[in-house]
Parts: sequence; C-alpha cells; structure tokens
Amino acid sequence: MRRGIAATALVASLALAATACGGDDSDSESGGPVTITYWDTSNATNEAPTYKALVKEFEAANKGIKVNFVNVPFDQAQNKFDTAAGSKGAPDVLRSEVGWTPAFAKKGFFLPLDGTEALADQDKFQPNLIEQAKYEGKTYGVPLVTDTLAFVYNKELFEKAGVEVPKSWDDLKKAAATVKDKTGVDGYWASTAGYYAQPFLYGEGTDTVDADAKKVTVNSPEAKKAYGTWLSLFDGKGLHKADTTADAYAHIQEAFVSGKVASIIQGPWEITNFYKGSAFKDKNNLGIATVPAGSTGKAGAPTGGHNLSVYAGSDQAHQEAALKFVNFMTSAKSQETIALKNSTLPTRDDAYTDKVKADPGIAGFQTVLPAAQPRPALPEYSSLWTPLDDELPQIAGGKKSLDEGLGDAETAIAKLVPDFSK
Repeated sequence: MRRGIAATALVASLALAATACGGDDSDSESGGPVTITYWDTSNATNEAPTYKALVKEFEAANKGIKVNFVNVPFDQAQNKFDTAAGSKGAPDVLRSEVGWTPAFAKKGFFLPLDGTEALADQDKFQPNLIEQAKYEGKTYGVPLVTDTLAFVYNKELFEKAGVEVPKSWDDLKKAAATVKDKTGVDGYWASTAGYYAQPFLYGEGTDTVDADAKKVTVNSPEAKKAYGTWLSLFDGKGLHKADTTADAYAHIQEAFVSGKVASIIQGPWEITNFYKGSAFKDKNNLGIATVPAGSTGKAGAPTGGHNLSVYAGSDQAHQEAALKFVNFMTSAKSQETIALKNSTLPTRDDAYTDKVKADPGIAGFQTVLPAAQPRPALPEYSSLWTPLDDELPQIAGGKKSLDEGLGDAETAIAKLVPDFSK
C-alpha cells in the first residue's frame, strides 16, 4: 500500500493517451513481435527506473516480445484501470495493489493464473501472499513486493533522550514528551489518513468491518476506543498537531528525514527516501520496530504490497507474452534486483539473499512482517479507507466530533457493502 505519491495528472494523461492497450495490437497477426502494455504503479522517481531496466532485460532475452512501459500514478491507477478494462482497452499487465486484485477479479477483468507460466514458481512465494491474491479459490496475481507499516524512529534522538522503543501507545506519549524535553524536537507525528490509523483498530481487536459476520464495525465501541487513542496522539507535549492539508504526507516525511521529528508510522516504500535525508546519511540510524500495541496488548498493521495481474480481455498471443513477462518480473533474480535498487521487500524467500538482508531498512522491516495482519477476502475492502480519508482529517482538525465523524464514516462504508448490517 502506498500513500501520498506525487505525480502530475497531465503527464499521466499524455502517456496513457499514447498507449496501445491489451488486445488492440495487430502486431502478432502480421508476424512481428508481440507488444504488450505494462502499467507500472511504482514511484516514478525512486522506483520506476528499476522496473524499466528489468523490462529492457526481459526484451533482450525475449526477442519476440516488446513491452510498452507506462508509469501510472498510484493514486490514479485503480480508477483508470477500472475504466479501461470496462471498455476493453486495459493494459496487458497491471501492477495491482493487493486490495485491488480481488476487486478486479470479481469484475472479470483479471485472468486466473493457476497452472500458467506466471505461477510456475508458486511454491517459492510466501503462502499468505499467494492466499491474498486469490478470489473464490483462484489466483489472480503473482506477488511482486510486500509491505506493512512499522514504527520508524531516529535512533540518535531516542538515545539522546534516553527513551526506549514504545511497546504501547501510552508508552509513545511518554517517550514523545521526553524527546521534546531532551532534544527540543517533537517525538511523534501521526497521519490523518485512514490506512495509517488501521493499527489502532487492530490494537483493540477490531477492524472497519467484520467480513465473516457481514457487519460494519467502524463505529463500534472498540473502534471508538481505537480512534480515540489515535486522536489523543495529536495533542500533548512532543506530539505534533494534526496536518489536514493536501500535502500532509510530504510534510511528515520531510520532517522525519531531516531530524525535525523523532518518529512516525511508515512503510518500506519510503526506505530509499529515508536514506536521502540528512538524519539518515548513516543508514543504521534508522530504527524500525513493530507498531505500538493497543489496550488489548495486540500490535499489528495491514499487509500491503503489489501483485502483477494479467488482463482477461487480451487475446491469446498477448496473454501468453504477458504470462512470460510476469514470470520474469517476479523471479528470484528480478526480486533481488528490485530489493537492492528500491529497498522494497521481496515476496519469495529465495530472493532474500545475503546482499538483500545487508540493507538495514529491509532487514528491519522483515522483522515486523510477522505482525502484519492479512486483509479479509472482501473485494470492496481496499475502498473502505476512502470514507475514513474523508472523515478522519475533519475529526483531527476539530471540524467534527469523533462520534459524528465515525457515524458519517459508518454510513458511507455501509453503502460500499450494502449487504452488511451496522
């Protein structure tokens, strides 16, 4: 899962307009190379160059296949693919966020991959990630990278303040106050985005919905307690006030990498950016730990990441080329390359080579993966954070009370899963 990736809509629109999408090419009929289109949703600056280089490697090894690489801003890709697939003009391969995979599979947009070349190495992937790529028993994506949220902190500032990594949210409040007293900088800066508030729900043993019981639980007593704790971390010594602006993500990130705040909650997709900051020129200064626990003693964050999925609307020649491409991009060698260049987490154990594990960021996030919570098998699940992205900033900014905001979020979520009760 990524949040706050900046890109210009104009550039994306021009790129997409120039793209020949899946099944529309006549190249294979004329006996020439098959050209497949790949929509890459990685960060255009920090990650995409690595994927582009791998595409060139693939083309060199597969002379009969050309790949039209298109980088689509992550925050636009889901809607763009939904529109394109509905009109039979989607790319042959999509780098799909794990939450999108079952949703698009339900609509019939993705090709089942079981028994295909794309999943030839299925037993090499982490089983829980393969399971998360399934819908109604069939697999619709091959895990490319995985992630979760962690408590990331500035070791030097924590040591200067004489505080330890917090085990609970109450511990964090105390640590933040001490960091402020001892160093003069804020100890913690929280996000108002729904995805980043998810660990608070897990800490109270709940979620936005109970998929098994088909019930909306975002306004339950447990959820209110969770969001109450989340809200309390915007007010107090060493706790940065809520940023409800459109650039909040960038503000929080910049403050952390420049040493102006001692800790945040963040994912491994920002590791390369951490290392570019003045506070982490020494990579070993980056501390990574499991997110603090709630009152139940439970601690965890959502499992995120991206799969590679194949468009069901492409013709046979394009699908066969796409399956070969997916197999190449998710191979152990390719995943090792991606990890070394982008500091993202592989999805298969044989890609965690000694070189990969030598990166302290990757090694640190690997230790928190066991606490990652799998998402329920609910196609609509990833869309449930959107109402929270609307309501939580208003709550944190004082425009709505906690009860009013969660009530409005409950109403909005109920519309997304109309067969669920409140």
